[in-house]
Amino acid sequence: MDSYFHIGDQQRRMAFAVAIGGVMRTEADKVDEAQIFGHPRGLAILAGTELWEQLSFSGMQAILVLYMVERLLLPGHVEHILGFAAFRHLIEAVTGVLSTQALASQIFGLYVGLIYFTPTFGGWIGDRFLGRARSVVLGALLMTAGHFCMAFESSFLLALLLLILGAGFLRGNLIPQVAELYTPEDHRRSVAFQIFFCMVSIGSFVAPLVTGALSVTYGWGPAFAFAGFGMFVGLIVYLSGRSVLPPEPQRGPEATAKTPLTAEERRVVLSLVAIIPILTLFWIAQAQIWNTYNIWVRDHVDLAVGSFTVPVPWLQSVDGLAPLVSLPALLLFWRWQARRGAEPDEYHRMVLGLLIFGASVLLLAAGQWITDASGKTPLLLPVAFHFASNIGWLYFAPSANSMFAGTAPRPVRGTMIGVYTLSMFFGSVISGRMGGLYEHLSPALFWTIHAGVAVSGGVVLWIVGIPLRRVIGSVARPAQLALIG
Repeated sequence: MDSYFHIGDQQRRMAFAVAIGGVMRTEADKVDEAQIFGHPRGLAILAGTELWEQLSFSGMQAILVLYMVERLLLPGHVEHILGFAAFRHLIEAVTGVLSTQALASQIFGLYVGLIYFTPTFGGWIGDRFLGRARSVVLGALLMTAGHFCMAFESSFLLALLLLILGAGFLRGNLIPQVAELYTPEDHRRSVAFQIFFCMVSIGSFVAPLVTGALSVTYGWGPAFAFAGFGMFVGLIVYLSGRSVLPPEPQRGPEATAKTPLTAEERRVVLSLVAIIPILTLFWIAQAQIWNTYNIWVRDHVDLAVGSFTVPVPWLQSVDGLAPLVSLPALLLFWRWQARRGAEPDEYHRMVLGLLIFGASVLLLAAGQWITDASGKTPLLLPVAFHFASNIGWLYFAPSANSMFAGTAPRPVRGTMIGVYTLSMFFGSVISGRMGGLYEHLSPALFWTIHAGVAVSGGVVLWIVGIPLRRVIGSVARPAQLALIG
């Protein structure tokens, strides 16, 4: 097992090369033209595409609630949105009459939830009809158009629709290609997913800084236009490396008929589906950090640093920076565990991730009592929360993705990636509904409820894992994540 960690320096350099858009070469690479730092060249293309997709998605996500609360849903603006009266009536037919803040929270929850829901169908369409490459290109084009539509108030609902559909095609077919670069027994697969998710963290760090600054300095339109530009660049990156990506799997109804799932494969699929409700509990708590959290920061956190006022979205950039800063120490800890035979497998890492994330949310609850001379929560407390909660994210998210992508039978791999995103869909929708409680509860109680949701998920996952790991545990081996030497 310890031999897996001798490749760590190569993984770190590869992640850096992808992040800056360059390709560094070594003598070994010259011998094997298909490899970059011990990984297929296709990984650099997929990770680079994901970097720009996250710049686009996180940039918009960081400002969307503030945009709705501070401008779009106010009188004089909301009347300009095509079809919004009917849309609002449909929502309030289910929820009852909502205030502006509660409506913005619900719209955000539905938007992000559907972003995670549509990959279920996008992956299925890619598996059976369009293929991976066509689906990714179609998704990127739809998302680019959607971001540019966000620059105009009248096309707000059309923009959300284009973004939701585009994400379904792109995400449902990009992640499966990472797994398809490797054989099922290749230990590099989990390392590849960690590199891939480094791009998520980099995009999540940079995007809120840019869109936050643009929205304050130039207004909302240029901020949304930046997100559209990012997605277009991601499309160019993907097309530039098409020749080194995995070959298209056989698709269509005929392909499915020729490769029926075995009894063992069906048990794996059912076991993965069975844990979706539990994984949803993580995303309920996590989604609120991009939703009502912005309102809490605006109202309760002291954002003054000398004469400078920190833009609210900049705190969410800390959420992207924290995993990159925390990862080296965490990998050293995992290496120490591995040497003693105590390294947790992917399943137990998800349990720990839920527990750590839930405990971290209690820091936000404590903000009601930890105040400075201005009567507001010191800026250091939410910063500490982001670093603590992202330890939980590093345990949970890469392990869950690696488990679903690596365990699912190949004929339904894209579909099962989509099934996993159902946990994010339900979590985001429920989180949006819970955001309406913010106006009626104290901040301490509001965040304590979310902490309890995540912790209960960890407890339940640990309990039900005893029988489920008989099926999933045989493939949910330690992740062997090694990005540092």
